Amino acid sequence: MATATAPAPAPEKRSAAPEQRKKGVEPSGILRYVVLIGLALLFISPLIFMLVTSFKTRGEATAVPPTWIPEEPTTQAYSAILNASDTPVLKWFFNSLVAASANAALVVATAALAAYPLARMDFRGKKIILGTIIATLFVPPVILIIPNYLIVGNLKWLDTLTAVIVPTAASAFGVFFLRQFFISLPRELEEAAILDGANKWQIFMRVIAPLSKPALVTLAVLAFLTNWNDFLWPVYVLFSPESQTLPPGLSTLQSANNVRYDLIMAGAVIASAPVLLLYILAQRFIIEGVSRSGLKG
Repeated sequence: MATATAPAPAPEKRSAAPEQRKKGVEPSGILRYVVLIGLALLFISPLIFMLVTSFKTRGEATAVPPTWIPEEPTTQAYSAILNASDTPVLKWFFNSLVAASANAALVVATAALAAYPLARMDFRGKKIILGTIIATLFVPPVILIIPNYLIVGNLKWLDTLTAVIVPTAASAFGVFFLRQFFISLPRELEEAAILDGANKWQIFMRVIAPLSKPALVTLAVLAFLTNWNDFLWPVYVLFSPESQTLPPGLSTLQSANNVRYDLIMAGAVIASAPVLLLYILAQRFIIEGVSRSGLKG
């Protein structure tokens, strides 16, 4: 006689997860976006007003209350400053571009070569050298103006772009920044290269440097911006109008045309455009480089 088997229990229905999100945007999310959009508009509004003012006429640029949209848009301000013989803005722009690019390349090269042994090698006095380099970060740059001026003068570099390129080529911050990034790289890659017969220089050039592209690009951008915006040092070492860079040159433009806000804003647009473009192009590398270097805010 066959025994009746008990029916298998029916599978339990899974209840909907209580934490399941409902479709649509939550009120807190909407408020967050509103706040972020408001802050973005607050920070970019000076840039927008600068750009708008550069396309205004001389009278409208000083009108009260100010207007956000030019009634008669014109490029007269750009034509005036670009074609003026006493204010060679294009020459200043080219000088700044050459000086900032060359300085950024030198900063990256010197900082990388100094940071690699401090991060990946063991030698006597390593901590003392690193501590001395970090200690120089606390020295105000303004107190080095006279010594640097005397050195530049003895080297016959006054009134040349070399004077604004070479003196700041050794960056203590760059060494510290790249060292922090190099430390984060796995040592297994370096050990594998040693097993393949690579020496220290080959490891640095073929393993460390390619993996450190975000940090190198970030340091290059920071060095470029620092040199591009430098005002005090070029004033001391550059004398002739043809050798000036943009910051001191634009200050001359402002003192000569203290009521020509359209000209001043046009010059500011020319000076800020490369900086904004550079940041947009290198934004991805900057975020990755800073996040992996241990310098997160």
